[in-house]
Amino acid sequence: MTGIHNLEMLQQTLQDLSRQQLALDTFCRTWREQADLLTSLPPRYAAVMEDLLGRLETGSQFSQESCSYSQEDLLANLADWLTKARQTLATQTG
Repeated sequence: MTGIHNLEMLQQTLQDLSRQQLALDTFCRTWREQADLLTSLPPRYAAVMEDLLGRLETGSQFSQESCSYSQEDLLANLADWLTKARQTLATQTG
């Protein structure tokens, strides 16, 4: 699976989670399983992704009002992560 294909699949999972068509644990597991993609990106990408996924999981254990992590904001940050990862891969292959 190419890096771009992995990113497209992750984009789809992000949309599915936003629409509540995917469970959070499945979403996080899918993102964490992208070892090939993560090794093709600079190491900071894995660290940032793990931080965002951890916050998303923590936030899901509380109601929106009682947690400082907004799921909407975290999903937006993951969308930004995807955009930057796509740009990084394009520069590496271009």
